[in-house]
Amino acid sequence: MDLKINNLHKKYSNGVYALNDVSLTINTGMFGLLGPNGAGKSSLMRTLATLQDADSGSVMLGDIDVLKEKEKVREVLGYLPQEFGVYPRTSATELLDYMAMIKGFSNKAERNEIVNNLLAKVNLYDVRKKAVSSFSGGMRQRFGIAQCLIGNPRLVIVDEPTAGLDPGERNRFYNILSEIGEQVIVILSTHIVQDVRELCTQMAIMDKGKVLFSGNTDDALYSIKGKVWERSIAKHELPEYQGKYKVISNKLVGGKPLIHVFSETLPGDNFTRAEENLEDVFFAKIGELA
Repeated sequence: MDLKINNLHKKYSNGVYALNDVSLTINTGMFGLLGPNGAGKSSLMRTLATLQDADSGSVMLGDIDVLKEKEKVREVLGYLPQEFGVYPRTSATELLDYMAMIKGFSNKAERNEIVNNLLAKVNLYDVRKKAVSSFSGGMRQRFGIAQCLIGNPRLVIVDEPTAGLDPGERNRFYNILSEIGEQVIVILSTHIVQDVRELCTQMAIMDKGKVLFSGNTDDALYSIKGKVWERSIAKHELPEYQGKYKVISNKLVGGKPLIHVFSETLPGDNFTRAEENLEDVFFAKIGELA
């Protein structure tokens, strides 16, 4: 099943475009949606999740018209928003059972089986009787994935899921997502470049409501191959270099800024060619709209 997004527009009352002619085709597997805060990622996710209307355009999930057949979409959708609220003093089993009942599973025995299987899948079965409000951030996110999977969805959307998670929890969370992505469409919306590189073969970069790049990660890296140069400079030199070159990123290495410059040719003495990475793609594409 494919998700086809064509010429999607959404403009707010203040004249700002949340979505500006967005077109994407997303296949089964993990798809990374990269962009800074305010890029339009959450607006796109909310539109796909039937929580926000678009002004124009079309979205088809297989033969389902996402913009017009919202109930059909919700039957096959799993959605984990940025802020996933939980009920205090309610156990994981009780809360997931309640959510399964809302999703239409009226048979108690069937719900028990679904709940137990999902909690085992996300490695929460041993703490199933504990209140979800007592869970760590990573455990709550894994519980969020469990509720996403009720009813065997064909589209799973996760919006900025790893903020505040330690590396161990992040890895556990992404192992679960990767397993899910073998059979359904999983859209991972994030501003963390490393997450997309590690998990996704397909990706898009958004900024200011526009899609700046879409394709596979190898194509993204190839698009800047041989065009990124680096040099270590003194801190006081940074404004000068930013004015003279297209500096796409800088970070402190040994107390000195290491700058990456985007240029078709060697920009000057003491620059060396940098090994391209997805972070450079991200900053180069974002810089095109600056």
